[in-house]
Amino acid sequence: MLKEKGIAVFFEDENINTLTMDGELLLVVLSSVAEQEVENISSNVKKGLKMKMQRGELVGFQGCLGYDYHKDTKSISVNEKEAEIVRYIFNRYIEGAGCTVIANELENLGYKTKYGSSRWVQSTVIGIIKNEKYKGDLLLGKTFTVDPISKRRLENFGEEDKFYIRDHHEAIISEEIFEEAQKILAKRNVNRGVHQEGQKRNKFSRKYAFSCMIKCGFCGGTLSRRNWHSSSAYTKTIWHCVTATKHGKKNGPHCKGIPEEVIENAFVKSYQLLCSDQHEVVSEFLQKVEDILKDDASLKRLPKIEKEMTDLQRRKEKLLDLRLDNNIDRDIYDKKNQELSEQLKKLQAEQLQLVELSKNQESTKTRIREFRKNLNSGELLESFDRVVFESVVERIIIGGYNDEGVEDPLKITFVYKTGIHSNLNAKDFKPKRKNAAAVHTDAELCSYASVEDNKLCLHSSSDTC
Repeated sequence: MLKEKGIAVFFEDENINTLTMDGELLLVVLSSVAEQEVENISSNVKKGLKMKMQRGELVGFQGCLGYDYHKDTKSISVNEKEAEIVRYIFNRYIEGAGCTVIANELENLGYKTKYGSSRWVQSTVIGIIKNEKYKGDLLLGKTFTVDPISKRRLENFGEEDKFYIRDHHEAIISEEIFEEAQKILAKRNVNRGVHQEGQKRNKFSRKYAFSCMIKCGFCGGTLSRRNWHSSSAYTKTIWHCVTATKHGKKNGPHCKGIPEEVIENAFVKSYQLLCSDQHEVVSEFLQKVEDILKDDASLKRLPKIEKEMTDLQRRKEKLLDLRLDNNIDRDIYDKKNQELSEQLKKLQAEQLQLVELSKNQESTKTRIREFRKNLNSGELLESFDRVVFESVVERIIIGGYNDEGVEDPLKITFVYKTGIHSNLNAKDFKPKRKNAAAVHTDAELCSYASVEDNKLCLHSSSDTC
């Protein structure tokens, strides 16, 4: 740019003038040499950092809520005051709260971030939930530098090596809770922008207590939150099946809008019954489930499978040695090796199933412990509490069929996380209408066909009913 305006730059050490031909050529050569030197230094630094990562040393640690960094030992230790915030975030997330809701709760409780800010945002909460450091592990190489000139950093999706160290430091939460949170996170993020033609886009939200928690008992669709008469004094919030609202009443003839207040009151009643009348039944049920999980013989099979796989692998190695020493023919080797490979493949598939079963059982045990904790607290709800609701309820089903097989659009079924179903009817919790004061009782209503209509009201009166 300076050259175009006829302005020279003179480098005193190298005696270069950018407006002369010799100076321009020399500048290009020296610039190339300098750039190559920077790249060589960058390459050497990267090698050094990778060697540190292989040794399990912390590299590029920028601070983490719940941990304190010690420069002298290059290690981290648990900060108990901040660790309580981390445990609260994971517990609320597993109970069903969304990241935005958790962020608002942290602000209301007065908690501060690692850097002392009282403002919490959704991305901060998600970052904490994704961070493997809270279960005691360490993943190094999450990002990498594209080139040493621009110093641009990108997320590492396999372009560079990553190093995962287990049990690197003291954990704040258990591995079971962390894995459960990752399952919920994956479930909520699955295929948000991709959907099949003719189907509603799968979008997960926890903005409200009942968001993505209510299903239609007739079509299986989700119920969405809507406001009726929002511009009048008779406004109310209802939950209605999206099939009926999006595609017309003919696609959901039995679906009815249920006021939010009705669902809240129904849950309070259901939980009170569960904690009082059915407390012994629920406790017995939970004990049976725990006994079944404890006595499950399928998980005892896992160590045996590992031993059998080790034996098969050893037999394959011996078979290979025999073949290399020409002690067996090629055909015999191929046949035996194929048989051993098939057996090993079956055992690997069985091992994967049992490992997944083990994870599911640990998740179930955790949910049972949380449910028993809430049940044994002995606190009867007097009004709707979102925290209690999210900690014990799996989903709600609105509508369905009664014992005679007749459609009942007002049926409310609470499915608890232990598998228990609680059936109630919305009409038992219908709130009083806002204009109820202007409505007379049945005995006071007039009928124009009645002989007592003159006693009840006059057509010329301003109080005509």
